[in-house]
Amino acid sequence: MSNSAAALWYFESVNLYNILCPHKVKKMGDKHEFIRYKKDQFVYVPEDAASNIYLIVDGRIKIGHYLDDGKEVVSSILTTGELFGELALAGEDTRRDFAQAMSDAVICPLTIMELKELMFENRELSFKILKLIGLRLMKLERKLELLVFKDARTRIIEFLKDTAAWKGRKVGFETMIPTKLTHKDIAALTGTSRQTVTTVLNELKEQNLINFDRKKILIRDLDNLR
Repeated sequence: MSNSAAALWYFESVNLYNILCPHKVKKMGDKHEFIRYKKDQFVYVPEDAASNIYLIVDGRIKIGHYLDDGKEVVSSILTTGELFGELALAGEDTRRDFAQAMSDAVICPLTIMELKELMFENRELSFKILKLIGLRLMKLERKLELLVFKDARTRIIEFLKDTAAWKGRKVGFETMIPTKLTHKDIAALTGTSRQTVTTVLNELKEQNLINFDRKKILIRDLDNLR
C-alpha cells in the first residue's frame, strides 16, 4: 500500500455523520427521519433504484454482490459514521450490489439532491467525498489482485498489512488495528473460510508476529509479517 493510499484512509475513517446528516443541518432537520433495520434486513438489493446515499448512525452494514451461481461476495463491512450507496452520486441508476444490516442498525438516508446541496455549500466536504470514492475503488482493485494471484494464507496476511496501512495506529515498533471484525468477517473479505482465518491468525500468534482479541489486532513488526 503506497503512502498516498494510506493517507486517504483519513477520509473514510472520519465520522461523516457529524457533517453530513441532515439532522445536523438546521434547514433540513425538521423534515428528516432515521430508518431502523433489523439484523439481516436489506437496505437495498441489486436492481433497486439508486435514489439515496446512506450514513450509518449505529450498527454495521455489509456491502456485497452475488455471482452468477448465487455465491455471495463481500466487498466491505462498514460501521458508525461511514457512508454507503455513494455510487448513486456518480450516476448509478440501479443498484449492482446489496447492503445488508449485520446487526440492528440505524441509517440516515440522504437524497442525491440533499447531498449535492451540502457538497455545493462545502468545498472541503466535496473533496472528502471524492477521495472516499477513490479510495474504495483502489481497495476493490487491491482485493481483486489478491483473490486472483494469492493463496489463502497470503490473502489474509496481506489483508492485515493493508488494514494496518489504512487504519493502524503506531505504538512504538508495533501497529495496533482497532477492529470489531470477527474471523467470519475477515474470511468474507478475503475470500477464505472462517476456519482458515482462525488457523492462520493462531499460527501468526504462536510465532509472536501478532496478538489479537475481540477489539483489536496488534502487529508486532509489519516488516516481519509474512
